[in-house]
Amino acid sequence: MGLAAAALCGRGDCLAGAAGPPAQPRVVMAEDPHATSAFEPDNAIVQDMVNRAVLKLTGKEDVVQAWRAIVSTQDVVGLKVFCAPGPASGTRPAVVGAVVRGLLAAGLPSHNIVIWDKQLADLRAAGFDDLAQRYDVRLAGSANRGYDEKTFYDKELIGELVSGDFEFDKYGTKTGRKSYVSKLLTDELTNIITITPLLNHNLAGATGNLYSLAGGSVDNFVRFESQAERLAEAVPEIYAMRALSDHVALCITDALIGQYEGETTSSLHYATALNQIWISKDPVALDVLAIQELDRERAARKMGAGKPNAELYHNAWMLELGVDDPARAQIDLVK
Repeated sequence: MGLAAAALCGRGDCLAGAAGPPAQPRVVMAEDPHATSAFEPDNAIVQDMVNRAVLKLTGKEDVVQAWRAIVSTQDVVGLKVFCAPGPASGTRPAVVGAVVRGLLAAGLPSHNIVIWDKQLADLRAAGFDDLAQRYDVRLAGSANRGYDEKTFYDKELIGELVSGDFEFDKYGTKTGRKSYVSKLLTDELTNIITITPLLNHNLAGATGNLYSLAGGSVDNFVRFESQAERLAEAVPEIYAMRALSDHVALCITDALIGQYEGETTSSLHYATALNQIWISKDPVALDVLAIQELDRERAARKMGAGKPNAELYHNAWMLELGVDDPARAQIDLVK
């Protein structure tokens, strides 16, 4: 890790990207104009898009070898989704299903595949229960699994604890300055694939791979969500913790539909069918590309520009999590 990154992070367990991101990260965008109809995904077409994307990214000749170049058959792979907005505007089960089928074809045992988000109830409400039962894979809520008392993010900002937080009502306390990492990450998962929707976030710019994994992995996170400046520090620093970023094998942006207003509310009247899947090893490049695309959609409708929170992605670059200037990325469009 460079000196600037170490100064920003200031923590012994924040050592992600010690070798630095690639000088020119690769982003693969698979596109098919028929991937959705009336905002409903076509599972077969989405499967083909995901297959073509991983083949292009890995340079392998078949899908089995492509997925084995990303994870091993001994891994316990957590598919981190963002499902609070529901199946139409959150991560779509069609995209997750395509990844699950790829991993199964590559030889991962079904019990080694875990679809997860913060709350198990949100996963079920978004339709992931049916997907898990169909393929005999597991669902998990990181909050439901509890938190690891030895692995935490310490920030001077005090937060009001809620039921379910590790320190809530412990020794009578109601506030805390630590955010503990879920035991799901520290005790179980060996690899993580983030799968996030192309969705605006009012303070982070986009509900992207960085925000989704950081916010979904720890407790006492609400304290950062009232100001963009707080998110700009906390999101990259939490993502950079060894328990998170060291295990990220692939990042996927579900760009079948881009929703440029509404945040965690499903608002398809503020959405465009882009019919794309983006994949990369670089979460920062993907998230900045997401913000740029959402701004294009707003501009096409003569709406005001969003708030990109450039500081968040610059801080992520300083922590060597990825590249905050997509012009430096190699972008391959696969039609």
